[in-house]
Amino acid sequence: MTTRLPHTLRSDARDNRERILDEARAVFVANGLDVPMREIARRAEVGPATLYRHFPTKEMLVAEAFTDQMLACRTLVDEGLADPDPWHGFCLVVEKLCELQARDRGFAAAFMSAYPHAMDFTAIRTSSLTGAAELIRRAKDTGRLRPDIGLDDLILMIMANNGIHADTPAARTAASRRFAALMIQAFQASPASAPLPPVPRLMPAMPRRKSERSITG
Repeated sequence: MTTRLPHTLRSDARDNRERILDEARAVFVANGLDVPMREIARRAEVGPATLYRHFPTKEMLVAEAFTDQMLACRTLVDEGLADPDPWHGFCLVVEKLCELQARDRGFAAAFMSAYPHAMDFTAIRTSSLTGAAELIRRAKDTGRLRPDIGLDDLILMIMANNGIHADTPAARTAASRRFAALMIQAFQASPASAPLPPVPRLMPAMPRRKSERSITG
């Protein structure tokens, strides 16, 4: 029994850590990053001391919660840089970045925040931004990306895409795809009238007035 106790404690600690991270992601997505640490501990059904033992600061918790999304962001930038056609690679990054953000709305808030003591998170974000800047430079060299586009325009796109609200994740993703297509046309040096993805319903249907119902039967 004494030989199994340390393993049991390690297992419990691991379960607590994963539960804290799961609840933190969920609450950050639903309510933003301003949720108190005590509320996250309550939702994870652990004491505040347990939470702080795993995550001494809130920035460490946020960074850990969104590290997977940051790694995914870095990967898609690498995919764009690996594309032999820089313009196609740039478009790929715009589309996938918007979709990634639509699937996990807390990602944008975490991406835009500064966490000086969460070095791994900061390093991944810096690497992603450096890669995106290089992709923009290459796309400009093809003549297909507007010469006045810069990294701040991608940041602006992320902020705008974060404002999309919809009743379901599927509708939010569909809206994000259309927004990405609109942004690509805006970024293009000579915009082409390519068909846009379909428009999802983002607001409930307006009730018809009584007079309209009588006319249509």
